[in-house]
Amino acid sequence: MIEIRHLNKTYRTADKDIVALEDINLTINDGEIFGIIGLSGAGKSTLVRCINLLEQPSAGEVIVDGESITALPRRELLKLRRSIGMIFQGFNLLEQRSVLRNVCFPLEIAGVKKKEAKERAMELLSLVGLADRAEAYPSQLSGGQKQRVAIARALVDRPKVLLLDEPLAALDLKLRQHMLLELDTIHDQVGITFMYVTHDQGEAMSLSDRIAVINRGTIEQLDGPAKIYEAPASRFVASFIGDTNFFSGEIVATEGDYCTIRPKGFPDIRAYNDKQLKVGQKVDLSVRPEKIRVTLAPPPPEKGASINVYPSTVQDIVYQGVYTKYWIKSSDFRIAALKPHSRFLLDQEPITWNDKVFVWWHPDDGYMVEAQQ
Repeated sequence: MIEIRHLNKTYRTADKDIVALEDINLTINDGEIFGIIGLSGAGKSTLVRCINLLEQPSAGEVIVDGESITALPRRELLKLRRSIGMIFQGFNLLEQRSVLRNVCFPLEIAGVKKKEAKERAMELLSLVGLADRAEAYPSQLSGGQKQRVAIARALVDRPKVLLLDEPLAALDLKLRQHMLLELDTIHDQVGITFMYVTHDQGEAMSLSDRIAVINRGTIEQLDGPAKIYEAPASRFVASFIGDTNFFSGEIVATEGDYCTIRPKGFPDIRAYNDKQLKVGQKVDLSVRPEKIRVTLAPPPPEKGASINVYPSTVQDIVYQGVYTKYWIKSSDFRIAALKPHSRFLLDQEPITWNDKVFVWWHPDDGYMVEAQQ
């Protein structure tokens, strides 16, 4: 549905050129929800604005539904842009218009007859569950209702692609979680391509079929959510998507599919050597907190021969309901670990501050990324 080839965007200022996007290449498939995430200022919104040509790319090509749009004459461009809907961070509703007339607005601009426009607008309001609020005004709506009106308005012109730029940022946490489910349901019903831009990793991971992680104007990784989380392509991706512990060191031994890493200030660590790195190479090992076990007793002997086990001391504990998060001092490292509460917690022997514990994880549960320079 969308293909981007060697896209660049540079902003020229009196002092210097600012590179917002550099050599972006990606394909967004028909009907998928494609997530774009990154830190503020990474280039996410600039990429979206280049796709619908609110920003003119400095170089490269944007192809929508098989047609290049970067060099189209203005008349043809305006026609094609009707096939690209967009929802911004702000709701951008017209306060003096009713909900129905807000949704009708794009059709009025396109010259659609009033009767047809009203029928199509009511279809979309029914889709988003607001048919009974058609005559209300934006000031009479909640934040979630305003967001659904914005979605209906973006879809009423029957676009082939819907661009969503931080669409839930103005909502509170519970409403964001609810609207994520709403968006997923709406996508299933309309079946068009969604391009979802956010800095919230949780939103992107829960909604997207594939995700592009952008850092300083370049794509660091483009994969499915599970691949990005479990097998990050870089240290940045590993640290940006969720929490992780990093152990930086040198490979001192290899044995079959495994290797031994010697970090500074920490005992040797055994890890799965999926990249077939050699002795002497530098590496950063990422170990997610939920992969690390914390116990008062050492693991059973039959496991102890193959897993990484380290005597440690509990420094901090945060109870979060579904899990407890521990910060543990081990050698010169402060390690984060998560313990899920899958059984009734009050029946278990508690781990408390300053307890002597064992932290341990399987070599398969760490993932090596390139060493930080």
